Amino acid sequence: MQTESVFQDPKLCRSLLERLDRVLNGQSMRFMEVCGTHTVAIFQSGLRSLLPANVTHLSGPGCPVCVTHDAEVAAFLDLAGRDNVILATFGDLLRVPGPGGSSLKHAKAQGARVEMVYSPLDSLRLAVGHPGDVVVFLGIGFETTAPTVAATLLTAQQRGIDNFCVFSLHKLVPPALRALLDDEGNGIEAFLLPGHVSTILGLEPYAFLAKEYHVPGVVGGFEPADILLALCLMAERRRDPAVVNAYPRAVDNAGNPRARALMERFFQPADALWRGLGRIPQSGLVLRPEYERMDAVRRLGITLPDAPPLPGCRCGDVLKGRLTPPQCPLFGKKCTPATPVGPCMVSTEGSCAAYYKYSE
Repeated sequence: MQTESVFQDPKLCRSLLERLDRVLNGQSMRFMEVCGTHTVAIFQSGLRSLLPANVTHLSGPGCPVCVTHDAEVAAFLDLAGRDNVILATFGDLLRVPGPGGSSLKHAKAQGARVEMVYSPLDSLRLAVGHPGDVVVFLGIGFETTAPTVAATLLTAQQRGIDNFCVFSLHKLVPPALRALLDDEGNGIEAFLLPGHVSTILGLEPYAFLAKEYHVPGVVGGFEPADILLALCLMAERRRDPAVVNAYPRAVDNAGNPRARALMERFFQPADALWRGLGRIPQSGLVLRPEYERMDAVRRLGITLPDAPPLPGCRCGDVLKGRLTPPQCPLFGKKCTPATPVGPCMVSTEGSCAAYYKYSE
């Protein structure tokens, strides 16, 4: 039997659901996942409809595209209008609406030089092929993607590619968890911690959840049994909160020191803007001063403009766990995957898109 099928086994999942119900013993549990892959996995597998009625699932700020701030999108659009600049970006970011509903997809249709890439390394090929232009990679994402961008910067440095730089808007998960717990409006009682991010971080950066906030956190995998086991461990550790690794086949408790060292070689923490959460101290990554030439912010004089929020969009409240997507007046009406008003409906990992596609 393949490993994947073991973690999808209906009998195992039923036994874990029974264990969860037994441990809760009628008490409620309100948990939040902070990983876009978990969002999709929970809906796609049908788990959400199988959870006990006393278990409330909140979908948090785990989608990189969704947490990209309005001001950052406005800065992307400004860059797209500059001469001798080529933007390289992942596909989801193309459709995120900015001020006035415009997006990088619209800018590209109007002649802006915006290229979709599948890896940061693809940006270097663009730079080599266009020596008279500056290629700017739009660096969004969490601790999972930052090391790959750092590796791209190292490759550019080693190969002497001078017309490549990064607009770093990478964000760090642990400070966002702290901000969520400081927000009293969501009532989070436990976290399903992100499996991919945790392969880099390990467990220690989450220790404050249990020590300071008395909230359990469980690193979980992405198969149905993985997620159900994580929920059982959350329920079992509510009286004695701890951070637990329920995904040891992929996550080492110490994380990946080599990946962190590469990330720390090029980046340093800084305050960052998050959609819905505002400015969170030391929650972003910017390039270190010695890499000024590869820092788009300093090389091209980028500033984040004041940008009004998208009219009627409640993505910020969804990301904070203050409401579920169907509670937004625009959901499924004006805002659909074909005509998204906000980023949570754009990304395939966005909670609004998951609700729209998989909910009844």
